[in-house]
Parts: sequence; structure tokens; C-alpha cells
Amino acid sequence: MTDRDLSSEARLAFSRLALLIDGQWLDAQQRRGEPVLDPASEDALGVLPYATLADLDRAAEAAQRAFQSWSRTTATERRKYLLAASALLRERAEKIAHILSLEQGKPLAEARAELTGAIEIFEWYAEEVRRLYGRTIPPRAPNVLQTVSHEPIGPVAAFTPWNFPALTPARKIAGALAAGCTLVIKPAEETPGTAIELARACVDAGVPEGVLNLVFGVPHEISETLIRHSAIRKVTFTGSIPVGKHLAELAAAHGLKPCTLELGGHAPVLVCADADIAHAAQACAAARYRNAGQVCVAASRFYVQHEVHDAFVEAFSAAADALTVGGGLEAETTMGPLTNQRRLDAMSRYVNDARERNAQVHRGGERLARPGWFFAPTVISGLGDDALAMREETFGPVAAISSFDDLDEGISRANALPYGLAAYAFTRSARTSERIARDLRAGMIGINHFAVSLAEAPFGGVGESGYGSEGGSEGLHAYLTPRFVTRLLM
Repeated sequence: MTDRDLSSEARLAFSRLALLIDGQWLDAQQRRGEPVLDPASEDALGVLPYATLADLDRAAEAAQRAFQSWSRTTATERRKYLLAASALLRERAEKIAHILSLEQGKPLAEARAELTGAIEIFEWYAEEVRRLYGRTIPPRAPNVLQTVSHEPIGPVAAFTPWNFPALTPARKIAGALAAGCTLVIKPAEETPGTAIELARACVDAGVPEGVLNLVFGVPHEISETLIRHSAIRKVTFTGSIPVGKHLAELAAAHGLKPCTLELGGHAPVLVCADADIAHAAQACAAARYRNAGQVCVAASRFYVQHEVHDAFVEAFSAAADALTVGGGLEAETTMGPLTNQRRLDAMSRYVNDARERNAQVHRGGERLARPGWFFAPTVISGLGDDALAMREETFGPVAAISSFDDLDEGISRANALPYGLAAYAFTRSARTSERIARDLRAGMIGINHFAVSLAEAPFGGVGESGYGSEGGSEGLHAYLTPRFVTRLLM
């Protein structure tokens, strides 16, 4: 099938946007909804139905009912379902990648890579579920048997953002289902098509009715309804810090429900004088402008040792010049649009603040004069730590660069913000590398590269970037609770 055919099929999928509740697909009939917009053109792709309060109750009750049987399935059975779903996703990968690129805006190559990562998550959890080992504790008295097992925590309410519409839902769906939990998930309304395809693959793989439920609507109405619902026993959320704090308060007030919170970041990058500057600048630019900067673990604020600062800025700017900005499905595109108007407004705010502080805007700094939410790749240097772009998560194609003198200063400034999701550094010194790995305050640290998101590794932060992890064995155990049993054998 040609790219044109795949694009047509992807557009057709937006005429079938639906909720999934208790095994049934429910369309927009007799439900209010909202248009889903193409960020490259601002045209409507389709109409997304909103769940009613009755729909939400039904979804939570379906998850509770299905939990009774799903939690008792064997690890081998759950593995079978997850592998079947991943196989279907591989078969449908090109179509889904086109859907993802249309609704989110990222270049098709990035959409394909994201979908590959999502499929790997399904496959990894399918294998890891067979290693849900318990243990036997040596007794203190004869004829006593003491065991620890790991039991699924119960029905889960999950909430995911729009920037990675395949990868983030996959972490929550595959992790919860592998652990024996059922799920009501609310993906982002801006990018529903990709999550619907993930759910469709699970249904087509035979996942029983009620195990996975998919809803959309007004975010605060859905989160407050689901978290308060007595059926829900855990909350998992990826998104902003203020919303994460609010959901944690709701979860505490309504049953003291445990949460996994992957919240905002503003990842520092230390570029030391002994680094390979050409490699560092190219890697940093690629990491900054991937998905137009809309990445929670993106390289975001750059601290460059003063001896190599100018060379780094020059090489970074050259890498920005080499980007081709356009629609995600355009063959030559290497950076797509922002996902919504709000991000455009935010970019202008950061650039205007930098100019007011007499920082130097080397590249970009403005919206592109074409339909869609496009902002030029932007490079700014000479920023103090009080600049907005150095203090707030920019979440867009704005690179904020500052210089530092020695490693003590660099580490101190990198750790100065309350965020702690990801952090990075470039150095050829093993001693410096060890110190950075020890002293940077973040849940994930990359040295000389940016590969911190892997199916088999924990993904999560510290401080105001949240708590708990997804991915790795830690992500599986986030949906489990330990059970200790001691038996006196008569």
C-alpha cells in the first residue's frame, strides 16, 4: 500500500472515533463531542465523542466486574493476549503511524519509531509477567510456612497526554494488563486515534470485555468521576505538575489510592569542555527538536562550559538550520508543528522574555507564516537562570543556552529547579562522568547520549517531576501489592 493510500485510510479512521466500554464501541450518536484538528493545517479530522457520566460509571463497573476473572488468569494467559495484541500492532503499524502523524504532527519517521517503542513495551511486559516471582521467608518456628506473593492491585484509572499518543498509553495498558489489573484509560482528546487503535488491537487479540475501557471527554470531569469511584483502586497519570498534584489529592481523599505520577521536567544538559563538541551539539539539537520539543525528557536547558560555549552554539545553530519544518506526512519533513495554539503562544512568551533580557536569538524566534501551528527552531544564548526559558519547561522548539565555569557551578545550577525527571551530560572523562551520575538529581540520567526511554528500564522522576515508575520490572510492580501469608502447618 502506498503512502497516499495509507494517508487516505488513516483519515478514514477519524470518521470512526469511539469510546470502548465493556467490550462495546460507542460512537458520537446522542453524545456531545469535539473536533479533532490536524495541527499541520488546523482542519478538522473527525468528531470525538464524549463519555457521559453514565458511561463513566459503566466503564468503572465493567473494570471492577472483569477484574474478578482477569486477576485470576495465569501469567501464561496474560502473556498470550499481550503478544497477540503486539502482533496485530506490528501488522497495522504503517496505518497507525499515519494516524499518529496526522493527529499529533510529528514526522512520519518519528511516528514509526514511537509505535515501534509501544509495541516493544507490549512484548516486554508479555515476557516479564512470567517473572512475577514471590519468595519464601525462613520461619522462626517449626512447621511454619511463610510466603510473599504479588497480587494485582485492582481496577486502574489512567490518564495520558497528547505528545506521545502511542508510547504513553502503551506503558499503562500493557503494564496494568500484564499485572492482572483492569483499566479505564482516558487518553488526550487532541490525539485519540492512536490510542483507539491500541485498544482495537487488544480487543481483536481477544482481551475479555471490561478488561480495557477507553473514554474521552472534559478532562477534569472524567478524572474527578473516576478517581472518586469506589471501583477504582489505583491512579496513573502522565502530564503537568499542577494537574498531577490535584489528582494525587483526589486519590488520597477518596480511598487513599496509590498513584504513579510522571509529571513535568525541564531537563538540564551539562556540556563539559572535554566533550566531543561536534557530537554533543548534533545530539543535543536532535534531542531538543524531536517532536518539535514536545517531549517530557527532552534536552531543555543547556549549560555549556565557557571554553567551548561559542563553538557549541555555532554547531547547534547549524544543526537547527538543517531541519526542514513541515507537515508530518510530508516526505522531507524533519520537524513538525506544535500540537495546539497554546504551545505557539508559550513559545512567543519565552522568546519575548529572552529579548527583554538582552539575550541573543541566533535562530528562529517566531511563528512560521503558513497554515498550521508551526514555530521556527529557535536557538537563544546569553540567558541568566532567571529567564523564563531557564526556569519553566518550554515544551517546544526553543533551545536555551547558558555558560558555566566549573563543574561545581554546572551541577549546582542543573539541580537548582524542583524538577527531576531527566538530566544529561557530555564529557570524555570517566571521573567527571561518575561524579555527574552521582550528583545530578534526576530519575534518569544520560551521559553522551539521550537513550533514557526503554521498555526494560524504569521511567520516572523525583521531586516535582512525580513519583513511581513505568517501564522495567518497577513498572510492573507499580500495579501489584505484596501479600504476606504465614501458615502454621497442623
